[in-house]
Amino acid sequence: MRVYIADLKDHVGQTVTVDGWVYNHRSSGKIKFLLLRDGTGISQCVYFRGECEEKAFEDFEKLSQESCVRVTGVVKAEPRSPGGFELGARELVIHSGSVDYPITPKEHGPDFLLNNRHLWMRSKRQHALLRVRAEIIAAIRDFFDGRGFTLTDAPIFTPNACEGTSTLFQTQYFDEKAFLSQSGQLYMEATAAAFGKVYCFGPTFRAEKSKTRRHLIEFWMVEPEVAFNDLYDNMELAEQFVEYVIQRTLKNKAEELKVLERNTDSLSKVKAPFPRIHYKEATEMILKENPSFEVGGDFGAPDEAIVSAKFEKPVFVHHFPSAIKAFYMKEDEKEPGYSMSCDLLAPEGYGEVIGGGQREDNYDVLVRKIEEHKLSMKDFEWYLDLRKYGTFKHAGFGLGVERTVAWVCGIQHVRETIPFPRLYGRNYP
Repeated sequence: MRVYIADLKDHVGQTVTVDGWVYNHRSSGKIKFLLLRDGTGISQCVYFRGECEEKAFEDFEKLSQESCVRVTGVVKAEPRSPGGFELGARELVIHSGSVDYPITPKEHGPDFLLNNRHLWMRSKRQHALLRVRAEIIAAIRDFFDGRGFTLTDAPIFTPNACEGTSTLFQTQYFDEKAFLSQSGQLYMEATAAAFGKVYCFGPTFRAEKSKTRRHLIEFWMVEPEVAFNDLYDNMELAEQFVEYVIQRTLKNKAEELKVLERNTDSLSKVKAPFPRIHYKEATEMILKENPSFEVGGDFGAPDEAIVSAKFEKPVFVHHFPSAIKAFYMKEDEKEPGYSMSCDLLAPEGYGEVIGGGQREDNYDVLVRKIEEHKLSMKDFEWYLDLRKYGTFKHAGFGLGVERTVAWVCGIQHVRETIPFPRLYGRNYP
Protein backbone atom coordinates (compact mmCIF):
# COMPACT_ATOMS: atom_id res chain seq x y z
CA MET A 1 0.00 0.00 0.00
CA ARG A 2 1.56 3.30 -1.12
CA VAL A 3 1.01 6.22 1.23
CA TYR A 4 2.25 9.77 1.71
CA ILE A 5 4.53 10.68 4.60
CA ALA A 6 1.92 13.11 5.93
CA ASP A 7 -0.44 10.13 6.36
CA LEU A 8 1.95 7.79 8.22
CA LYS A 9 0.17 8.62 11.47
CA ASP A 10 -2.87 6.74 10.17
CA HIS A 11 -0.92 3.51 9.47
CA VAL A 12 1.02 2.71 12.64
CA GLY A 13 1.88 -1.00 12.72
CA GLN A 14 1.12 -1.46 9.02
CA THR A 15 3.50 -2.23 6.16
CA VAL A 16 3.45 0.62 3.66
CA THR A 17 5.39 1.89 0.65
CA VAL A 18 6.58 5.48 0.25
CA ASP A 19 8.01 7.02 -2.91
CA GLY A 20 10.23 10.06 -2.60
CA TRP A 21 13.70 11.57 -2.72
CA VAL A 22 16.76 11.21 -0.49
CA TYR A 23 16.99 14.23 1.78
CA ASN A 24 19.90 12.84 3.77
CA HIS A 25 21.45 9.46 4.63
CA ARG A 26 24.15 8.00 6.86
CA SER A 27 25.52 4.63 7.90
CA SER A 28 26.65 3.29 11.27
CA GLY A 29 27.81 -0.30 11.08
CA LYS A 30 24.82 -2.62 10.98
CA ILE A 31 22.30 0.22 10.86
CA LYS A 32 21.57 2.76 8.15
CA PHE A 33 19.42 5.89 8.34
CA LEU A 34 17.61 7.46 5.42
CA LEU A 35 15.71 10.76 5.60
CA LEU A 36 13.10 10.53 2.87
CA ARG A 37 11.01 13.43 1.60
CA ASP A 38 7.97 13.14 -0.65
CA GLY A 39 6.67 16.71 -0.74
CA THR A 40 4.20 16.17 2.10
CA GLY A 41 6.85 15.72 4.76
CA ILE A 42 10.13 14.11 5.79
CA SER A 43 10.40 10.73 7.50
CA GLN A 44 13.26 8.69 8.89
CA CYS A 45 13.66 5.19 7.44
CA VAL A 46 15.85 2.79 9.45
CA TYR A 47 17.54 -0.27 7.90
CA PHE A 48 18.89 -2.93 10.31
CA ARG A 49 21.10 -5.62 8.81
CA GLY A 50 19.29 -8.93 9.26
CA GLU A 51 15.86 -7.25 9.51
CA CYS A 52 15.76 -5.96 5.95
CA GLU A 53 16.50 -7.44 2.53
CA GLU A 54 20.26 -7.86 2.06
CA LYS A 55 19.97 -6.20 -1.35
CA ALA A 56 18.41 -3.12 0.27
CA PHE A 57 21.34 -2.91 2.67
CA GLU A 58 23.80 -3.13 -0.23
CA ASP A 59 21.92 -0.71 -2.50
CA PHE A 60 21.85 1.85 0.29
CA GLU A 61 25.52 2.60 -0.51
CA LYS A 62 24.50 3.73 -4.00
CA LEU A 63 22.32 6.52 -2.66
CA SER A 64 23.14 10.20 -3.00
CA GLN A 65 21.29 13.41 -2.23
CA GLU A 66 18.05 13.65 -4.24
CA SER A 67 18.14 10.06 -5.55
CA CYS A 68 14.55 9.03 -6.26
CA VAL A 69 13.64 5.88 -4.32
CA ARG A 70 10.86 3.64 -3.02
CA VAL A 71 10.96 2.44 0.59
CA THR A 72 8.78 -0.30 2.04
CA GLY A 73 8.58 -0.87 5.77
CA VAL A 74 6.52 -0.90 8.97
CA VAL A 75 5.25 2.40 10.37
CA LYS A 76 6.33 3.08 13.94
CA ALA A 77 5.65 5.96 16.32
CA GLU A 78 8.96 7.66 17.10
CA PRO A 79 8.94 11.13 18.72
CA ARG A 80 12.61 11.72 17.76
CA SER A 81 11.85 11.26 14.06
CA PRO A 82 10.67 14.18 11.89
CA GLY A 83 6.88 14.21 12.06
CA GLY A 84 6.86 11.77 14.99
CA PHE A 85 6.84 8.58 12.90
CA GLU A 86 9.43 6.46 11.13
CA LEU A 87 9.65 3.40 8.89
CA GLY A 88 11.27 0.18 10.02
CA ALA A 89 12.52 -0.29 6.47
CA ARG A 90 12.52 -3.70 4.76
CA GLU A 91 12.99 -2.93 1.06
CA LEU A 92 14.69 -0.28 -1.07
CA VAL A 93 14.15 0.37 -4.77
CA ILE A 94 16.20 3.05 -6.53
CA HIS A 95 14.05 4.65 -9.24
CA SER A 96 16.81 7.00 -10.43
CA GLY A 97 20.12 8.36 -9.26
CA SER A 98 21.36 11.89 -8.62
CA VAL A 99 24.97 12.77 -9.38
CA ASP A 100 26.75 15.88 -8.01
CA TYR A 101 23.62 17.61 -6.75
CA PRO A 102 24.70 21.27 -6.78
CA ILE A 103 23.00 22.55 -3.61
CA THR A 104 24.93 21.33 -0.59
CA PRO A 105 24.89 22.23 3.14
CA LYS A 106 27.63 24.82 2.57
CA GLU A 107 26.80 28.50 2.11
CA HIS A 108 25.75 29.56 -1.39
CA GLY A 109 25.34 33.10 -2.73
CA PRO A 110 21.96 34.46 -3.87
CA ASP A 111 22.88 34.42 -7.57
CA PHE A 112 23.85 30.75 -7.40
CA LEU A 113 20.67 29.86 -5.53
CA LEU A 114 18.46 31.84 -7.91
CA ASN A 115 20.13 30.22 -10.92
CA ASN A 116 19.24 26.91 -9.30
CA ARG A 117 15.79 27.96 -8.08
CA HIS A 118 14.25 24.87 -9.67
CA LEU A 119 16.32 22.81 -7.20
CA TRP A 120 16.60 25.27 -4.31
CA MET A 121 12.88 25.00 -3.58
CA ARG A 122 13.46 21.38 -2.48
CA SER A 123 15.30 22.62 0.62
CA LYS A 124 13.51 22.58 3.95
CA ARG A 125 13.35 26.34 4.38
CA GLN A 126 12.15 27.10 0.85
CA HIS A 127 9.67 24.25 1.08
CA ALA A 128 8.22 25.78 4.26
CA LEU A 129 8.02 29.24 2.67
CA LEU A 130 6.08 28.00 -0.33
CA ARG A 131 3.70 25.97 1.83
CA VAL A 132 2.94 29.14 3.81
CA ARG A 133 2.34 30.92 0.50
CA ALA A 134 -0.13 28.20 -0.53
CA GLU A 135 -1.99 28.58 2.76
CA ILE A 136 -2.20 32.36 2.38
CA ILE A 137 -3.60 31.96 -1.13
CA ALA A 138 -6.18 29.42 0.07
CA ALA A 139 -7.17 31.76 2.91
CA ILE A 140 -7.57 34.67 0.49
CA ARG A 141 -9.93 32.72 -1.72
CA ASP A 142 -11.90 31.29 1.20
CA PHE A 143 -12.38 34.73 2.77
CA PHE A 144 -13.96 36.25 -0.31
CA ASP A 145 -15.78 33.14 -1.51
CA GLY A 146 -17.27 32.71 1.96
CA ARG A 147 -18.60 36.28 2.01
CA GLY A 148 -20.55 36.26 -1.21
CA PHE A 149 -17.90 37.71 -3.53
CA THR A 150 -17.82 36.56 -7.14
CA LEU A 151 -14.45 35.77 -8.70
CA THR A 152 -14.29 37.71 -11.99
CA ASP A 153 -10.71 37.57 -13.21
CA ALA A 154 -9.30 40.43 -15.24
CA PRO A 155 -7.40 40.08 -18.54
CA ILE A 156 -3.61 39.95 -18.67
CA PHE A 157 -3.46 41.85 -21.98
CA THR A 158 -4.84 45.37 -21.60
CA PRO A 159 -5.11 48.37 -23.96
CA ASN A 160 -4.46 50.95 -21.24
CA ALA A 161 -2.49 51.83 -18.14
CA CYS A 162 -3.86 51.63 -14.62
CA GLU A 163 -0.93 52.53 -12.36
CA GLY A 164 1.01 54.90 -14.63
CA THR A 165 2.58 54.59 -18.05
CA SER A 166 6.21 54.51 -16.87
CA THR A 167 6.04 50.92 -15.59
CA LEU A 168 4.17 49.28 -18.46
CA PHE A 169 5.38 46.23 -20.38
CA GLN A 170 4.42 46.81 -24.00
CA THR A 171 3.79 43.90 -26.33
CA GLN A 172 2.32 43.31 -29.78
CA TYR A 173 -1.30 42.18 -29.95
CA PHE A 174 -1.58 41.25 -33.62
CA ASP A 175 -1.74 44.66 -35.38
CA GLU A 176 -2.19 46.64 -32.16
CA LYS A 177 -0.16 47.58 -29.13
CA ALA A 178 -1.08 45.99 -25.82
CA PHE A 179 0.32 45.96 -22.32
CA LEU A 180 0.74 43.40 -19.57
CA SER A 181 -1.66 44.16 -16.75
CA GLN A 182 -0.48 46.32 -13.86
CA SER A 183 -3.75 45.75 -12.02
CA GLY A 184 -7.19 44.27 -12.57
CA GLN A 185 -8.88 47.10 -10.70
CA LEU A 186 -10.50 48.93 -13.61
CA TYR A 187 -12.09 45.69 -14.79
CA MET A 188 -13.27 44.92 -11.25
CA GLU A 189 -15.09 48.24 -11.25
CA ALA A 190 -17.00 47.00 -14.30
CA THR A 191 -17.80 43.59 -12.82
CA ALA A 192 -18.84 45.19 -9.50
CA ALA A 193 -21.63 46.92 -11.43
CA ALA A 194 -22.80 43.48 -12.56
CA PHE A 195 -22.25 41.42 -9.38
CA GLY A 196 -21.96 43.89 -6.48
CA LYS A 197 -19.06 42.22 -4.64
CA VAL A 198 -16.22 40.90 -6.80
CA TYR A 199 -12.53 40.09 -6.75
CA CYS A 200 -9.81 39.07 -9.16
CA PHE A 201 -6.70 37.14 -8.31
CA GLY A 202 -3.76 36.70 -10.61
CA PRO A 203 -0.36 37.88 -11.81
CA THR A 204 0.39 41.54 -12.41
CA PHE A 205 3.42 43.15 -14.01
CA ARG A 206 5.42 46.30 -13.30
CA ALA A 207 8.40 47.29 -15.46
CA GLU A 208 10.21 48.87 -12.53
CA LYS A 209 13.99 49.03 -12.79
CA SER A 210 14.30 48.45 -9.09
CA LYS A 211 16.42 45.98 -7.15
CA THR A 212 14.99 46.58 -3.70
CA ARG A 213 14.04 43.72 -1.40
CA ARG A 214 10.35 44.59 -1.79
CA HIS A 215 9.93 44.57 -5.57
CA LEU A 216 9.26 41.88 -8.15
CA ILE A 217 8.60 42.39 -11.85
CA GLU A 218 5.83 39.78 -11.82
CA PHE A 219 3.79 39.34 -8.67
CA TRP A 220 0.38 38.08 -7.61
CA MET A 221 -2.33 40.38 -6.34
CA VAL A 222 -5.88 39.97 -5.07
CA GLU A 223 -8.19 42.91 -5.77
CA PRO A 224 -11.70 43.08 -4.33
CA GLU A 225 -14.15 45.80 -5.38
CA VAL A 226 -17.48 46.48 -3.65
CA ALA A 227 -20.41 48.50 -4.97
CA PHE A 228 -21.68 51.21 -2.59
CA ASN A 229 -18.68 50.98 -0.25
CA ASP A 230 -16.84 54.16 0.67
CA LEU A 231 -13.29 54.62 1.99
CA TYR A 232 -14.26 53.71 5.54
CA ASP A 233 -16.18 50.58 4.52
CA ASN A 234 -13.12 49.67 2.48
CA MET A 235 -10.76 49.91 5.46
CA GLU A 236 -13.14 47.81 7.57
CA LEU A 237 -13.23 45.09 4.92
CA ALA A 238 -9.44 45.18 4.56
CA GLU A 239 -8.77 44.77 8.28
CA GLN A 240 -11.23 41.86 8.57
CA PHE A 241 -9.53 40.26 5.57
CA VAL A 242 -5.98 40.67 6.86
CA GLU A 243 -6.91 39.40 10.32
CA TYR A 244 -8.49 36.29 8.80
CA VAL A 245 -5.53 35.51 6.54
CA ILE A 246 -2.89 36.02 9.24
CA GLN A 247 -4.66 34.17 12.05
CA ARG A 248 -5.60 31.21 9.84
CA THR A 249 -2.02 30.90 8.58
CA LEU A 250 -0.66 31.02 12.14
CA LYS A 251 -3.00 28.17 13.08
CA ASN A 252 -2.58 25.96 10.01
CA LYS A 253 1.13 26.46 9.27
CA ALA A 254 2.64 26.54 12.75
CA GLU A 255 5.17 23.81 11.90
CA GLU A 256 6.37 25.62 8.79
CA LEU A 257 6.77 28.86 10.73
CA LYS A 258 8.88 26.96 13.29
CA VAL A 259 11.12 25.73 10.45
CA LEU A 260 11.52 29.37 9.42
CA GLU A 261 12.29 30.31 13.04
CA ARG A 262 9.60 32.97 12.86
CA ASN A 263 8.75 34.68 16.14
CA THR A 264 4.98 34.94 15.80
CA ASP A 265 4.29 37.18 18.81
CA SER A 266 3.68 40.24 16.64
CA LEU A 267 1.53 38.30 14.18
CA SER A 268 -0.73 37.08 16.99
CA LYS A 269 -1.66 40.75 17.61
CA VAL A 270 -2.95 41.24 14.06
CA LYS A 271 -6.61 41.53 14.97
CA ALA A 272 -9.19 44.14 14.00
CA PRO A 273 -9.66 46.99 14.50
CA PHE A 274 -6.41 48.49 13.20
CA PRO A 275 -5.33 52.06 14.00
CA ARG A 276 -6.11 54.68 11.34
CA ILE A 277 -4.18 57.92 10.87
CA HIS A 278 -4.49 60.76 8.38
CA TYR A 279 -1.64 61.46 5.96
CA LYS A 280 -0.98 64.73 7.82
CA GLU A 281 -0.49 62.89 11.13
CA ALA A 282 1.80 60.36 9.45
CA THR A 283 3.97 63.11 7.97
CA GLU A 284 4.38 64.68 11.42
CA MET A 285 5.74 61.34 12.67
CA ILE A 286 8.09 61.05 9.71
CA LEU A 287 9.46 64.59 9.94
CA LYS A 288 10.62 64.00 13.53
CA GLU A 289 12.98 61.29 12.32
CA ASN A 290 13.45 62.23 8.67
CA PRO A 291 13.46 66.04 8.41
CA SER A 292 14.26 65.87 4.70
CA PHE A 293 10.90 64.30 3.88
CA GLU A 294 8.90 66.50 1.50
CA VAL A 295 5.35 66.95 2.71
CA GLY A 296 2.96 66.23 -0.14
CA GLY A 297 5.09 63.39 -1.49
CA ASP A 298 4.61 59.67 -1.28
CA PHE A 299 6.26 57.53 1.38
CA GLY A 300 9.43 55.58 0.77
CA ALA A 301 10.26 52.37 2.61
CA PRO A 302 12.13 54.21 5.43
CA ASP A 303 9.16 56.54 5.92
CA GLU A 304 6.71 53.64 6.13
CA ALA A 305 9.00 51.98 8.69
CA ILE A 306 8.97 55.12 10.85
CA VAL A 307 5.17 55.19 10.92
CA SER A 308 4.60 51.46 11.42
CA ALA A 309 7.15 51.35 14.27
CA LYS A 310 4.74 53.43 16.36
CA PHE A 311 2.11 50.66 16.37
CA GLU A 312 1.90 46.99 17.39
CA LYS A 313 -0.67 46.26 14.69
CA PRO A 314 -0.85 47.10 11.00
CA VAL A 315 -1.83 50.75 10.58
CA PHE A 316 -3.93 52.50 7.94
CA VAL A 317 -2.69 55.78 6.52
CA HIS A 318 -5.54 57.48 4.67
CA HIS A 319 -6.18 60.68 2.72
CA PHE A 320 -2.97 60.85 0.69
CA PRO A 321 -2.66 64.00 -1.45
CA SER A 322 -4.66 63.70 -4.67
CA ALA A 323 -1.64 64.87 -6.68
CA ILE A 324 0.30 61.66 -5.97
CA LYS A 325 -2.57 59.25 -6.56
CA ALA A 326 -3.89 57.67 -9.76
CA PHE A 327 -6.49 59.42 -11.90
CA TYR A 328 -9.32 57.18 -10.71
CA MET A 329 -8.95 57.98 -6.97
CA LYS A 330 -11.79 60.13 -5.63
CA GLU A 331 -10.97 63.47 -4.02
CA ASP A 332 -12.57 64.16 -0.64
CA GLU A 333 -15.14 66.90 -1.16
CA LYS A 334 -14.79 67.91 2.51
CA GLU A 335 -11.00 68.12 2.25
CA PRO A 336 -9.96 69.32 -1.21
CA GLY A 337 -6.50 68.24 -2.28
CA TYR A 338 -6.72 64.96 -0.39
CA SER A 339 -7.95 61.68 -1.84
CA MET A 340 -10.22 59.00 -0.40
CA SER A 341 -7.29 56.61 -0.45
CA CYS A 342 -5.60 54.34 2.08
CA ASP A 343 -2.50 52.21 2.51
CA LEU A 344 -2.13 49.49 5.12
CA LEU A 345 1.39 49.36 6.55
CA ALA A 346 2.56 46.11 8.12
CA PRO A 347 4.63 46.23 11.32
CA GLU A 348 8.28 45.20 11.68
CA GLY A 349 9.31 47.33 8.71
CA TYR A 350 7.48 45.30 6.04
CA GLY A 351 5.72 48.38 4.71
CA GLU A 352 2.68 48.65 2.47
CA VAL A 353 0.78 45.39 1.96
CA ILE A 354 -2.52 46.96 0.86
CA GLY A 355 -3.28 50.00 -1.25
CA GLY A 356 -6.75 51.14 -2.22
CA GLY A 357 -9.60 53.55 -1.70
CA GLN A 358 -12.80 54.98 -3.07
CA ARG A 359 -13.07 55.52 -6.83
CA GLU A 360 -14.11 58.66 -8.68
CA ASP A 361 -17.73 58.05 -9.74
CA ASN A 362 -18.49 61.43 -11.38
CA TYR A 363 -18.27 61.30 -15.18
CA ASP A 364 -17.17 64.90 -15.74
CA VAL A 365 -14.53 64.77 -13.01
CA LEU A 366 -13.14 61.53 -14.39
CA VAL A 367 -12.89 62.97 -17.91
CA ARG A 368 -10.99 65.94 -16.53
CA LYS A 369 -8.59 63.69 -14.62
CA ILE A 370 -7.89 61.52 -17.65
CA GLU A 371 -7.03 64.70 -19.60
CA GLU A 372 -4.82 66.00 -16.75
CA HIS A 373 -2.87 62.74 -16.69
CA LYS A 374 -2.46 62.95 -20.49
CA LEU A 375 -4.04 59.55 -21.05
CA SER A 376 -5.83 58.45 -24.22
CA MET A 377 -9.55 59.15 -23.92
CA LYS A 378 -10.24 56.50 -26.54
CA ASP A 379 -8.59 53.79 -24.44
CA PHE A 380 -10.88 54.65 -21.51
CA GLU A 381 -14.20 54.92 -23.34
CA TRP A 382 -15.37 51.64 -21.85
CA TYR A 383 -14.32 52.78 -18.37
CA LEU A 384 -16.22 56.05 -18.76
CA ASP A 385 -19.33 54.06 -19.72
CA LEU A 386 -19.46 52.86 -16.11
CA ARG A 387 -20.11 56.50 -15.12
CA LYS A 388 -22.61 57.09 -17.94
CA TYR A 389 -24.86 54.12 -17.29
CA GLY A 390 -25.82 53.98 -13.63
CA THR A 391 -22.76 55.38 -11.88
CA PHE A 392 -22.39 54.35 -8.25
CA LYS A 393 -20.18 54.80 -5.21
CA HIS A 394 -17.60 52.00 -4.92
CA ALA A 395 -14.26 51.15 -3.35
CA GLY A 396 -11.65 48.43 -3.34
CA PHE A 397 -8.04 47.55 -2.67
CA GLY A 398 -5.18 45.35 -3.75
CA LEU A 399 -3.05 43.07 -1.59
CA GLY A 400 0.28 41.78 -2.87
CA VAL A 401 0.78 38.11 -2.06
CA GLU A 402 4.58 38.15 -2.03
CA ARG A 403 4.93 41.05 0.42
CA THR A 404 2.37 39.37 2.65
CA VAL A 405 4.29 36.09 2.56
CA ALA A 406 7.52 37.92 3.40
CA TRP A 407 5.84 39.58 6.37
CA VAL A 408 4.24 36.39 7.71
CA CYS A 409 7.44 34.36 7.27
CA GLY A 410 9.72 37.09 8.59
CA ILE A 411 12.07 37.12 5.60
CA GLN A 412 13.81 40.14 4.16
CA HIS A 413 13.54 39.65 0.39
CA VAL A 414 10.48 38.84 -1.70
CA ARG A 415 12.55 36.74 -4.13
CA GLU A 416 12.00 33.73 -1.84
CA THR A 417 8.22 34.15 -1.65
CA ILE A 418 7.33 32.93 -5.15
CA PRO A 419 8.41 29.69 -6.86
CA PHE A 420 10.16 31.37 -9.80
CA PRO A 421 10.89 35.06 -9.11
CA ARG A 422 11.13 37.60 -11.88
CA LEU A 423 13.49 40.39 -10.90
CA TYR A 424 15.03 43.35 -12.68
CA GLY A 425 17.80 41.74 -14.74
CA ARG A 426 16.66 38.17 -14.02
CA ASN A 427 14.30 36.06 -16.12
CA TYR A 428 15.79 32.59 -15.48
CA PRO A 429 14.90 29.83 -14.87
